[in-house]
Amino acid sequence: MVKIIDGKKIRDEIFSKIKKEVEALSFKPVFCDVLVGEDKASVQYVQMKKQNAEKIGFEFHSANFPKTITTKELVEEIKKLNKIPNMCGIIVQLPLPEKLDRRAILDAIDSKLDVDCLGSVASDLFYKGETNFGFPTALACMELLNSIGALSKNNKKIVVLGQGELVGKPVSALLKFKGFYPITINSRSENKDELIKQADIIISGMGNGKHITGDMIKEGAILIDAGTSESGSGIVGDIDFDSIKDVASFVSPVPGGVGPVTIAMLFNNVLNVAKIKQNESR
Repeated sequence: MVKIIDGKKIRDEIFSKIKKEVEALSFKPVFCDVLVGEDKASVQYVQMKKQNAEKIGFEFHSANFPKTITTKELVEEIKKLNKIPNMCGIIVQLPLPEKLDRRAILDAIDSKLDVDCLGSVASDLFYKGETNFGFPTALACMELLNSIGALSKNNKKIVVLGQGELVGKPVSALLKFKGFYPITINSRSENKDELIKQADIIISGMGNGKHITGDMIKEGAILIDAGTSESGSGIVGDIDFDSIKDVASFVSPVPGGVGPVTIAMLFNNVLNVAKIKQNESR
């Protein structure tokens, strides 16, 4: 029977460590999640991040703007946020209204505060291995694997399904930094079924609901599900849990797996910025 990797438990452990380190700082770090418009899901996500930020000792700076704001106006507002004393992390809640220039807005965040790593400079530094933080969801996938000791040896066959901006591409980079040689699979890849069947570890960020079934994987495979899709019953992952539960050795569930740890890794990025600021002020 498959063992569940409990993302909420891992999140709480990371939060506990972050809180202790924040208490030891000489200042209170500020975190900001920029919200444009009143999309219900986005409002809920921002509120959740506010509650978590305050719970672990960060100050949350509200930055809510109407959906009528222009790209130029929002860029100017973000430049003001960059200069707030003790600011240690700025993200923009996505998706943005279609009329706005996503790239220009994300690039307006100071790269030293870009804790989502979505701006051009921060992203480039990440892929060069020259930054103290990275893409939170990709870091979460690595954290889940580390929690079960899956990366203690680098002779594992690892397959990454999808090469998206938030999961596939950055998690492949993180694995390579650690000395692994992941096989990346997208819709155009050949021998997909064979490669998946041979994998010891499968990390999926396709957003293709319940695509991975028990007959597709090898006995004892480790599955990290970073894909989410809407279904009639709510949110589902890329992995069909009922189908793999008697075949896989470990699985991260959706919800409750990668998602909670992603929030923890986001705030760990904020903490890293705060520690750099403290060192620079000495």
